[in-house]
Amino acid sequence: MVLCWLAIFIIFLIVEILTVNLITIWFAFGAIAAMILSIFTNNIFWQVITFILISIICLLITKKYYKKNKLIKATPTNLDMVIGKIGITTKAISPQESGEVKVMGKIWTAVASTQIPDNTRVKILLIDGVKLVVEALKEEK
Repeated sequence: MVLCWLAIFIIFLIVEILTVNLITIWFAFGAIAAMILSIFTNNIFWQVITFILISIICLLITKKYYKKNKLIKATPTNLDMVIGKIGITTKAISPQESGEVKVMGKIWTAVASTQIPDNTRVKILLIDGVKLVVEALKEEK
């Protein structure tokens, strides 16, 4: 039975290595515990119970640790960073023709639903493909 649990452990370990997330590592630990128990007893019932209990305990411990150390806020990617930022048009934008906006030191192709002249401050609403969707900022007086 030791070889059977060793084979189960190796299978779970290979599956874990081939996946990106923690999927079967808990079962691999359970298989190791059952393998150790199988050295001392041939009772399959207790080996299976040990496998199940150790797997569940490892799962609960890992889940608690994961929740405690989980990042709450996702870090925006380079593209997402420009959403909500203020830029300035370097080429006029019309509803029929895209223009250009400089934001965070880079020039982007931009579209808008209204006419926006050159050298106007705009707010980036979202990214549609490779174009920024912008709106003109209201000038405060």
